[in-house]
Amino acid sequence: MRPPNFLQAEYARGRIFSHERQLLTAAGGLALVIWLYLFFFRGGFWRVGESLDNAAADLPNWPSVAAIVPARNEADVVGPVIRSLHNLDYPGRLRIILVNDASTDGTGAVAQAVIDDLGLGRSPDNVSVEMMDAKPLQAGWAGKLWAMSCGVGRADESEVTPDYYLFCDADIVHEQNVLRRLTAKADRDDLDMVSQMVQLTVQRFWERLLIPAFVFFFAKLYPFAWVNSGHISGRQPIAAAAGGCMLVSRSALQNAGGLAQIRAQIIDDCALARLLRKKGRPGGGRPGGGRLWLGWTRQSRSIRPYDGIGGIWQMVSRSAYTQLRYSPILLVGTVLGMCLVYLVGPALAIGYLVHGQTLAALLGAVAYGLSALCFLPHLILYRTWWALAALIPVAGLLYTLMTIGSAIAYYRGRGGAWKGRIGSAAGILSKK
Repeated sequence: MRPPNFLQAEYARGRIFSHERQLLTAAGGLALVIWLYLFFFRGGFWRVGESLDNAAADLPNWPSVAAIVPARNEADVVGPVIRSLHNLDYPGRLRIILVNDASTDGTGAVAQAVIDDLGLGRSPDNVSVEMMDAKPLQAGWAGKLWAMSCGVGRADESEVTPDYYLFCDADIVHEQNVLRRLTAKADRDDLDMVSQMVQLTVQRFWERLLIPAFVFFFAKLYPFAWVNSGHISGRQPIAAAAGGCMLVSRSALQNAGGLAQIRAQIIDDCALARLLRKKGRPGGGRPGGGRLWLGWTRQSRSIRPYDGIGGIWQMVSRSAYTQLRYSPILLVGTVLGMCLVYLVGPALAIGYLVHGQTLAALLGAVAYGLSALCFLPHLILYRTWWALAALIPVAGLLYTLMTIGSAIAYYRGRGGAWKGRIGSAAGILSKK
């Protein structure tokens, strides 16, 4: 005898609710498992522990350094940058080369005026400052890498070729002992590259939330401790760098084939790190490829202001889809992954009054709490509001939308657009 129709409907409704409960609990459990892995087994990326700010800075013999600063439309910031490099307390030979990369805002005139002022008998004997115009951009080269290559060419023309290149962005100012610490670290530990994640500008609300989140996501993708230890990810050691401040061994770069090997790359810093990791310097009894070090610093900082959330959006969308190798499959996976990692936990916890599932809400709350706890050290690093740790889901959502926007820009033919140039997709993020 069949049960009445209303009993059949109640039974079916109960099965649906049961499936919903299982799905919610499974989603909360998966989000928690991910954050437990990130917290305990992802190289301690959230600790912000790798730093040279208090390291020893003494060597018996100081190597020669060429500081190369590619600058395109940086008239507002280039003056303080040149002065900060000139004021570095470096005992060895230091040659500062600013490469004016076809600027249209008077960057060259501003830079030359500062250099002329510094040349009035105030430069130490071991320091020289000059500006050069980049040669016309060659086909197949990304703009910044081309300017860097022009600077390398000028540095190598000197009678005393440098032992290291210091690649600096044209919006970064440094405290006096930065170069001493970088070269001491590179020389003592026989490193091919030493780079530091500089402090970015944090003033307004969106900068206070999104800039620490930006470096948080970068460190999660490339845990600094893993970069420094040569940790194997997939089939090869993980490699990354922070392009605002990179000290690179000249012999290592020459052995790797020079910047021409990565000439089309938009994400030039990580591409250079991969190149040096793969080839590095010959000899020395070192197993494997080149040796890298990546850390945090408060002693080098950007003075470039952001135009609110729009300026941050432009910075991220320029290269976000490049990081995904222009793959729609990776884009979909990234969007789903970001939603699972950053949105599911708080949604389950906050939505308890709607779904009423205690276990799912508890799992989501713990996952949400771990994400906020991991984010907190980056807020402390930037000396900003600790309470913003609770808004990590908002930051995750916005960066997901920026990544989608980056993909849309690419398919509209505006991928990699930066200061009037549109980047080429050729060869970007190549593993070679």
